[in-house]
Amino acid sequence: MKRLIPFLFLVTTPAYADITHSIQSVVSVSTLGASSTATRIGTTFSSSGTNVTPSANSTDNAIGTLNLAAAGITDGVPALDYDTSYTVKEAGDAYSVTETYIQGDAIPDFLGADVSEGVIEALPVFGETLSFSGGVIGDTEMSMGSAGDMEITLTDAGAGVTAQMQNTITLEID
Repeated sequence: MKRLIPFLFLVTTPAYADITHSIQSVVSVSTLGASSTATRIGTTFSSSGTNVTPSANSTDNAIGTLNLAAAGITDGVPALDYDTSYTVKEAGDAYSVTETYIQGDAIPDFLGADVSEGVIEALPVFGETLSFSGGVIGDTEMSMGSAGDMEITLTDAGAGVTAQMQNTITLEID
């Protein structure tokens, strides 16, 4: 019997185990932010032609110019000095004239935009403007059941949702 006592201690040694079970459910809603990027365009003037002689300010072979002096600029836009006139060189021959004038963007009194509830209501307008009015959460509905089922209803534009469920079981036996 004395020989069986150590064997009984080995058989009855308790077992140790760590069991961890976690369930994590996450639902998040986000909206696009309102933003606007605007670039003012500059004033340009160009002239080209065939079989013509341009003149401006009583000078042959000259075209009108942009007045870049401080007095010639109003709200950031230069004035066009001198009209350009054209005289046909060879009467009876074909001729062509092309003039291009692009008036640049004036500097506005207010260079910002009002944002109300995440939405830009009055967008700035320049020669090149890229604007996003932003999203609205609205009447968003979310529900998550104990079985892991998820229901999400978005009612307005510009809203996004992320939903995830994570179930983890960890078993460590020593």
